Amino acid sequence: MSTIHFEIVTPEKVVLKEEVLQLTVPTKMGEITILPHHIPLVASLIPGVIEVKKTNNELETVALSGGFIEVLPTKVVILADTAERAADIDEARAEEARQRAEKLMTEKREEVDFSAVQAKIAKELARVKAVRRHRNRHIIKTD
Repeated sequence: MSTIHFEIVTPEKVVLKEEVLQLTVPTKMGEITILPHHIPLVASLIPGVIEVKKTNNELETVALSGGFIEVLPTKVVILADTAERAADIDEARAEEARQRAEKLMTEKREEVDFSAVQAKIAKELARVKAVRRHRNRHIIKTD
């Protein structure tokens, strides 16, 4: 069974580093799935959800705020602005943060940096999506 050495690195830490079977990532051109021996690729990543299929066939879900991916035939590295495992995200806090950011967008204040607020909304939306996918997958398994 072929695997891919996969790493997600942020400025603060290594979020994930292990051998995996496949991963799906959100690029500017759309979602792509990477399997072992994928053609080499470098791409920009957008805020969204990374899905990783581990060697034990479990799925790991990671929220991503953006970054870059480098794909080599047996190694994939993501350099991320921020990345969090779905299991580590508090869904209620992420949803509250998203709602606060959306509220800022509607306010007519000169000091509001709308591009920064839009980036915050995208990041928090990715966190909410990741934790919901993670939760729903575990609900289905236990029934």
